[in-house]
Parts: sequence; C-alpha cells; structure tokens
Amino acid sequence: MAETKTAPSDTYGKITDSEIERARAQIGIPQPAKLKMHDAKPSEAGISHFAFSFGDDNPLWHDPAYGATTRWRGQIAPPTFIAITGVNETPEFDAEQKKLFRQLFRGVGEYVSGSTYEWYRPIRAGDDIYYETTRSGVRVEEKSSFAGGRSVHLTSRQLNVDKDGAPVAMSEHLVITAERGGSKKTNKHADVKAWEYTDEDIAKIDAIYAAEETRGANPRYWEDVEVGDLMQPMAKGPLTVTDIIAEHLGRGMGHYDHGPLRYWWKHRQRLGGFYTKNRQGVPDVVQRLHWEQDWAEQVGLPLPYDYGDMRMNWLAHLVTGWMGDDAWLWKMFCRVREFNFIGDWHIMEGRVAGKRVEGPHHVVDLEIKGTCQRGWITCPGTATVILPSRAAGPVILPTPPEELVHRGAAMMTEAAARRRR
Repeated sequence: MAETKTAPSDTYGKITDSEIERARAQIGIPQPAKLKMHDAKPSEAGISHFAFSFGDDNPLWHDPAYGATTRWRGQIAPPTFIAITGVNETPEFDAEQKKLFRQLFRGVGEYVSGSTYEWYRPIRAGDDIYYETTRSGVRVEEKSSFAGGRSVHLTSRQLNVDKDGAPVAMSEHLVITAERGGSKKTNKHADVKAWEYTDEDIAKIDAIYAAEETRGANPRYWEDVEVGDLMQPMAKGPLTVTDIIAEHLGRGMGHYDHGPLRYWWKHRQRLGGFYTKNRQGVPDVVQRLHWEQDWAEQVGLPLPYDYGDMRMNWLAHLVTGWMGDDAWLWKMFCRVREFNFIGDWHIMEGRVAGKRVEGPHHVVDLEIKGTCQRGWITCPGTATVILPSRAAGPVILPTPPEELVHRGAAMMTEAAARRRR
C-alpha cells in the first residue's frame, strides 16, 4: 500500500520515543505555513460561509448593512474565524529544520482535544491579518484515557496580529495523537450504537431550535446579570454527514491540504502515507473516518465522528448568541472529552459563574458545556465576556499582554527585514 513508501512498516501507526523527542525539539520554533489559509484575506463571503458552517445565523456575521447599525460599524467575523484567516510570513525551513519538522507520528490518529482563546479586537473584511505558529508543549500519556493505547498531547500556539503587529487574538490548541488501534484494543466504545430517532424525538429537538435566541441588537447589560443565571439552551444536531460537508464549506479541507481529482493524485505523490485503500481498492484519505463507516470501524470506532473544532465553534456560538452584539467575548477555554458520533445531538448550555469589575471592564464568567443524548458531557469549558454597563458605558476592548505585544512587533520587524534583503 502507498504508506509503506513513506514509513517503515514496524513504526507506521506507532508512537516511538524518537518521535517524541523530535516533537520536544520543535518547541518555540516558529513554523512556516503548510498551506494557505482558507480565507487568508478576510472577505465578506468567507466570514459569512464560516458562520454558516456551524449554524450561526447572527446577521452581524452575514450582513454588512446590519453590521453598520451596530457599534462595530460593519460586518465582523465570529471569534473562532481566526482558525481560517491570516498570512504566515515565517521563512521556509532549511534542510535540517525540514528534517526536524517532517510529519510526526505517521499513521497515528489525531484528535483535536481542546483550545484556549483570547480575543483583543474584531476582524473585518479586507483586514490584513498575519499569524505565527509555534509548538508550545509536549506531554506523553502511556495509556490514553481518551482513545486507549499510548498517546502524546501536542500543544501549539497561534498569535494573530494586524499589519502593524498589534495582537488581534491568541490561541493554544491541544491535539492528542493516539495509536489508532487503541480504541479497538480497549473496546471502550463496544456498546455504542447508532442512535435511532422517532418523529417525536425530532419534534422535541425542533422545539429547542425554535426557541433559540440571538440577543443581537438588544444589549445585555452587566447590571442585569446575576450569578446563577442560566443561558438559553441551544441545540446542535443530530449530526449528519451533511454537517461535516458544511464544516468543510466554511473551513476548507483543513491542515492536511488534500483535495479532489488531480489534487488527490498530486497529494498522494507527496504524502502517500495519508492514504489507505477503501473497500473498492481506491486510495483515500485516512481523514474519511469523519464520514465513512467502514474506515471508522477499521480503526476501532463504531461510527464516524465530528471534528473537535466544530464543538469549539458551537460553544462560541452559544456565548455570542447570549451576550449580544455590543458585548465582547474576551476569553474561552474548552476541552473535547468524548466522541460526537454521526447521529448524536447536543444541548449546548451554560450558567453565569461569576461577575466582577476588572480594570475598565465589566466582566462575567461563564461555565459552558455541550451534552449529547448519551448523557456524555463531551465539551466542557469556560468563557469570559465583557458586557456594556449602564453606569460605566460601552465595552472597552481588552489590552493584550505585553509579551504578545512585543512578539507581534518583532514579527513585523523581522518580516520587513527579510523583504529588504
């Protein structure tokens, strides 16, 4: 098969000590982009498509005319849009760096498992956004509680800045790499079956969708919020392959850089190990476990499942829908603890856990989570929101930490120096 051309048979699909050490050696080194971001130069259509991909119909993300009536004076992007925008100006690696950063853990499963975000200013169509990515942490777990078998927790930091180097956002993302046979060996999901729905079940879910509130132009003032207040629940799902397709419409094909037809052929010449033969003998991406039943079963899972990024978008949607257009989502943390299988559906919900004044900001802290119909809390998290105040006035955007301000300025200075050479 194609993958034997790119990795020895005795290490393909295995997590080895030498690969772990190579991952650790990558910490702190800025990495050039593997591919162009899906909406590298933010556009009105790209912003709208991204919001569409996770079911957020807030007109602030879709309608420039509506946006013009808000304090933002135009359409802005949903917070998690930073995942698909910006230009990376880190120079290409030399031969030794390429060797250090060649694909880690070939044939091993990757699971997006958590993210931490901070946002400092909105992104608009036409903005020049730049980003830098660095490995920030490596941790080994000999027996994975998530997927079984040996796993490595890889953390990467992304800093987004504007054309002057001023930080726009910072995020850290956790990916768990786990030996694909782990789930099969532990038999953790042996009792999981495809969920069946009656018309009455769908009607109950429909009622939650019908009751969904986008706070929008109706400000939520800090003085009107009390600790213990519950957020309006939000439905997501039942998850279908159509939802997976919609995710790719908004986000692109992701960091694997594969594509259809001739792109499929070209990508196999460069990264054959990313393909395995399907039941018809056709090499297809291992990523198809998100939509293909046969392949999901072969790697030890009962059903295809979602992307972790989808549920992070869902949690951000829950918060922005609750807080209103005049507020600012400052920080969010979320973990992906369980699989969200095709056919599962979620209630996204939360509560006000705290309320305080921090410098010029009137802040509320939220506990948020997504719970599927199986009773699993698959994506717990927290969020910090700056609300307008009746007494103190509108939201003041947060100031980025000094370390990020300095790094953002250095990014632009270094890029300018390279252009002059």
